[in-house]
Amino acid sequence: MEDRFAFHGQATYIWQRQPAFDAAYSGPNSLMSQRAKSYSFSTTLDFGARLWNGAEFHFNPEVTQGVPFSDLHGVGGPTNGELAKVSSTNPTIYRARAFLRQTWGLGGGSEEQEADFNQFAGSVDKRRLVLTAGNFGVLDVFDQNDYGSDPRTQFMNWSFMAHGSFDYPADARGYDWGFALEYVGDDWSVRFGHFLQPRESNGLPLDTRLFKHYGDILEFERRYRLAGQPGVARLLLWRNQARMGSFSDALGYGQATGTTPDVANVREEHAKLGIGVSLMQKVNDSLGVFLRANMSDDKTETYAFTEIGRQVAVGGMLAGTAWGRPRDNLGMAVAINMLGPNHRAYLAAGGQGAFLGDGALDYAPEQVFEVFYSFQAFKYLSISPDFQYIRNPGYNAARGPARFYGVRFHSEF
Repeated sequence: MEDRFAFHGQATYIWQRQPAFDAAYSGPNSLMSQRAKSYSFSTTLDFGARLWNGAEFHFNPEVTQGVPFSDLHGVGGPTNGELAKVSSTNPTIYRARAFLRQTWGLGGGSEEQEADFNQFAGSVDKRRLVLTAGNFGVLDVFDQNDYGSDPRTQFMNWSFMAHGSFDYPADARGYDWGFALEYVGDDWSVRFGHFLQPRESNGLPLDTRLFKHYGDILEFERRYRLAGQPGVARLLLWRNQARMGSFSDALGYGQATGTTPDVANVREEHAKLGIGVSLMQKVNDSLGVFLRANMSDDKTETYAFTEIGRQVAVGGMLAGTAWGRPRDNLGMAVAINMLGPNHRAYLAAGGQGAFLGDGALDYAPEQVFEVFYSFQAFKYLSISPDFQYIRNPGYNAARGPARFYGVRFHSEF
């Protein structure tokens, strides 16, 4: 008999230390070069209920607190995906999710789903139509990566949470209101989503004008087998419509007025476009790898995620089966983050973005390396030492490299 109700919980604590590094100069939005430390704590509950045939409702209250490095400034890939843009040293409770999921079975046999956060255990048709609507995260549905996208259990750096240039619609905590409709076929899927935008760049309040300012997302997925092992290929297309500042307009206004360029002076209606391709491949029973390549037009200010215009990222996860620790995981990944020419020129002229602004720019791609080992201490607790190395932080060859040492404690039931 299927469960009518579900209850899950998680808690994650991340501590990081940044040693001092060399910097020829610093600006208002730089990663500070002095020795520093950072931490985050989050705890989330999932209350789930089956409503009628194929329908379930989930409600997630969440509490967070933390201190980021340099107020999240100075890098395209911040080091801790658990730190939101509104992090505080005081515990803050809020509603993270409150959404309805309706699944319509279309036949083709059945497959089993395991119980998980925001998911009931049970049998579902292999061919199905799934509607998710309400308050949830875009990354709950789109751009999923089994080998690296969850900072609570996998890579912590923002460069690996999603396509780096995917300026996905969300409030400052990473959640949103909208809907996603998904068709799952025998070996392929397609998803479409329509979501609200924040009222202003990286802000917490959302703009409720759903058909004036919004984000549209379309994703195609093809599942296959290579050398007998499963793999997934995805194509992601997205378009944001919002009142944003153009980098070229800001430069023109600054030259005309003799002032430092500022996107806040030239905000008007713009569309921002992007594309991403991803591959996820299981190599054997222990190893899975991924590759992401993505870009946006990068002509307007970052609106909801981070300041990455183009990116290539590759990495993988190795289970500890070979050394008798099958529930442990070793993860390693590299990302090369880049900016478009308009974005570079804006920062070089002294402009400030949501995350960047050294006052000048000796441009070079930002290179991010991360390695962690997740040790399963016992069933409900994992401990993960983590190391990150960022060369050219903030795309500036005059600063860094920066190193970050950390440890994560994660518990869930």
